[in-house]
Amino acid sequence: MRAPPTAQDLEFMHVAIQLASQHMRAREGGPFGAVITRGADIIAQGWNQVTSANDPTAHAEMTAIRAAARSFQLRGCVLYSSCEPCPMCLGAADWARLDRIVFAATRADASTAGFDDVEIYQELSRPPFERKLPMQEALRERALEVFAEWLRLPDKTPY
Repeated sequence: MRAPPTAQDLEFMHVAIQLASQHMRAREGGPFGAVITRGADIIAQGWNQVTSANDPTAHAEMTAIRAAARSFQLRGCVLYSSCEPCPMCLGAADWARLDRIVFAATRADASTAGFDDVEIYQELSRPPFERKLPMQEALRERALEVFAEWLRLPDKTPY
């Protein structure tokens, strides 16, 4: 059973939704907002800037993660997003090692509003060479040499 959101969760979610509304109305991007917290403090805010920054990766969650990153890991932090993160943002949140994600609208709600991530989720379940976006493998053996070198590095920073 899922735990209900706390009063603090609701407070931070209100901020994320307000960011979505405010920056959408300012025509800075789509209707998405996000905040990252550590404990009781908001350490970063983000909103969708895809159209204003001409950057297809400038989703609200991505801009918040970039603003929060003082390190390549955000352990001890929570991401609050006005909508369930798309596959790209979910991957970034996972790589950032966030402790938890709280979201408001679902991917189905986003689809109804014209933001359809369903195709991407479906594509990810297919083998690489059966996806709509053509993929081709090349120079795998050379890339494996670089991985082998990485494994031998005594002073690498694992992530």
